[in-house]
Amino acid sequence: MNAVLRRGDIVLVALPGDFGKPRPALVIQADAFLANAPSVTMALITTTQSEARLFRVEVSPTAENGLRAPSFVMCDKVVSHLPDRVRARIGALDPEQVTRVDEGLRIWLGLI
Repeated sequence: MNAVLRRGDIVLVALPGDFGKPRPALVIQADAFLANAPSVTMALITTTQSEARLFRVEVSPTAENGLRAPSFVMCDKVVSHLPDRVRARIGALDPEQVTRVDEGLRIWLGLI
């Protein structure tokens, strides 16, 4: 993918072990480190609801975020991969949703 990524973007990413099937993920890496970094850090997104509500952020599908079903950003499933694993940018979260993800990450990482 040649587009410039930004924190808060939702992308389709093909991860090893998923048989190359692209899945949505949220770019959580700081913008300052995205341009020349050898990897992109993302939180995976699922449609499966979980009891882990403290660090799973619910997101409703909208035209802006590109999701097709109610989904959950999994702050407990953070991955870093080569940028060539990113297949497409499908949308972005709004700033309020990114703030909720930040809170989930702080809880998961014990930073609060």
